[in-house]
Amino acid sequence: MGKQTIKPIISLQQFILKHEVKDLYRQILRVIRQVPNKEHQLELSQWARTEFRQNSYHTDEIVIKMYIQYGKRCLKELKNSVSLAK
Repeated sequence: MGKQTIKPIISLQQFILKHEVKDLYRQILRVIRQVPNKEHQLELSQWARTEFRQNSYHTDEIVIKMYIQYGKRCLKELKNSVSLAK
């Protein structure tokens, strides 16, 4: 039998934040799919993936909340830009 790794137990607050981050990522990707230009879609999805991966190591709840707020502002700007492009 192979070695089993034990995942650390996360708090309810960490679970909620993790869900919020995943939801934000999905929302951003949904809006990106509405961008008319396929090349821009690819650039934006790579940008989103990179941003989320670069910040995935954070464990401090305050820092995570700060990045969620930053992501929400980016999402709002992205939605505005997409609506103007249509």
